[in-house]
Amino acid sequence: MAACTGGSPGVTDTAKPLPTIKGNPPVTLTVFAPGDSNLKTNAFTKLIKQKFNITIKWQTTTFDGAAAKEKRQISLASGDLPDLYLLVPWVDQFRQTELLKLSSQGVIQPLNQLINQYGPNIKKAMADIPAYKRMATAPDGKICGMPQWVDCYHCSYPNKLWMNSAWLKKLGLKPPKTTDEFRKVLSAFKTKDPNGNGKADEVPLSGDTGDTIIPYLMNAFIYTPTGNTTPDANTTLVFNDGKTDIQANKEGWREGLRYIKSLYDKHLFESSAFTQNADALKKLGDNANAVILGSAAALHPGFVTQGQKDGRDRQYDALTPLTGPEGKSYTTYALPSMPGATFVLTTKASQTEQIQAIKMLNYIFSHEGELNGRFGPEGKGWVEPGPKDIALDKSLKPKYKVKPTDNGNWGAIAQYNDTAEFRNTQAIAKDTKTPDGYERRLFDATKLYEPHAEKAETFPYGEAWIDPAQASELATLQTNIGTFVQQSAVQFITGKKSLDSDWDSYVKDLDKLGLERFLEIYQQSYDKTH
Repeated sequence: MAACTGGSPGVTDTAKPLPTIKGNPPVTLTVFAPGDSNLKTNAFTKLIKQKFNITIKWQTTTFDGAAAKEKRQISLASGDLPDLYLLVPWVDQFRQTELLKLSSQGVIQPLNQLINQYGPNIKKAMADIPAYKRMATAPDGKICGMPQWVDCYHCSYPNKLWMNSAWLKKLGLKPPKTTDEFRKVLSAFKTKDPNGNGKADEVPLSGDTGDTIIPYLMNAFIYTPTGNTTPDANTTLVFNDGKTDIQANKEGWREGLRYIKSLYDKHLFESSAFTQNADALKKLGDNANAVILGSAAALHPGFVTQGQKDGRDRQYDALTPLTGPEGKSYTTYALPSMPGATFVLTTKASQTEQIQAIKMLNYIFSHEGELNGRFGPEGKGWVEPGPKDIALDKSLKPKYKVKPTDNGNWGAIAQYNDTAEFRNTQAIAKDTKTPDGYERRLFDATKLYEPHAEKAETFPYGEAWIDPAQASELATLQTNIGTFVQQSAVQFITGKKSLDSDWDSYVKDLDKLGLERFLEIYQQSYDKTH
């Protein structure tokens, strides 16, 4: 396997101690990051200049993932490298295979010695969270770049379902707990005019391509993972007793599809739930003439604009995971931190520039640096909480309260040591149905899901470093298998394929697509680091 060793003359020897640099010599760093011209005049940019004598020349890109990735690839191919890439994982970041390849070419700088001598806060973060260290460390022990650690509680349980509680109350119904009860509630939503306008315009259930309805419903039959790709290419890879496997060829998956088909056959949701984007779903939620959406699968209830005059945004509450006919009741668990790297130093940077860059990152890893970087200067972006303020986690003492700020922070660019404690000690409004209490609404809703998680079955993608020589092969296998699984699921649900006569051929087709090899590559990649 290619390792994060570095092979060009510009690479600092990671085996030798670095010089001790006292104070902060002036340096200029060329930094590639998502953003705009405001970064140059940003308050946190000025604070970094003040604290570390770093002048930043920004090379900015868009927050659109495809365009940002293309511009980053162009910067790598041109040879005119920045000193530092400072990225956002949900926009674009370096994949682990990219890190291994680029470091073996001497393009990027391993960070081990820099962190050892100048990054005590970074070292402590990885010591406190072993999974973070494993995600950051290549099989040869080198740290090719730093990923962000974002311990977002509600993001870790993404496949929620939100139901209109006002409709339940009007129809005299209780929140459903089983798959049978859920079917009956959707049927009542469809036939009993819960919005009271005398029209059969209700949509009992919907979703979108990013928040598909399948995982929430399938979890009543078999544990359903998110995968590490978009939902339309989810292979359903899991860990069964330490061995790689998929769920999509199991009998539980078949029975889950049969149940979802039963809802479709009764027109309790439409096929558009599999094809519409988030904007189309929001049009249902924000329908001007009347509230027409009964429930939706979503990470959070953003399918309805918050603060509406008719109060419809306050009507949707999270529904606990359903229990299936065999007593199964799971929820999907996903590690919210994405494997790869967002802080990547190139070998274009001099040794002094590299040291100053690590000092900057080390500051961002501190409590003060995280606050100032994420939200802006004290007094403008955040303040000390008052005596009546309540932490997101009510069992903890609040440590800060966020305020709106104008060009005062780096936001997600500075979101590195975002631990559960840091997030949960933010002061949040008590009323969960107000915009200021939205984060508490998500936190409280997630408590309904956490007890149902099967973390042991969740494949740890961040700890399985793929050999760059196998990356292209794996990507093809993953796309082909994942796309076939998800397209077939929709075809089974909508009746284009039969769960009786076409199931066996579907399972055989998965094998023909290279399922055994797909599982083998992931198993070997995981075993190499464990």
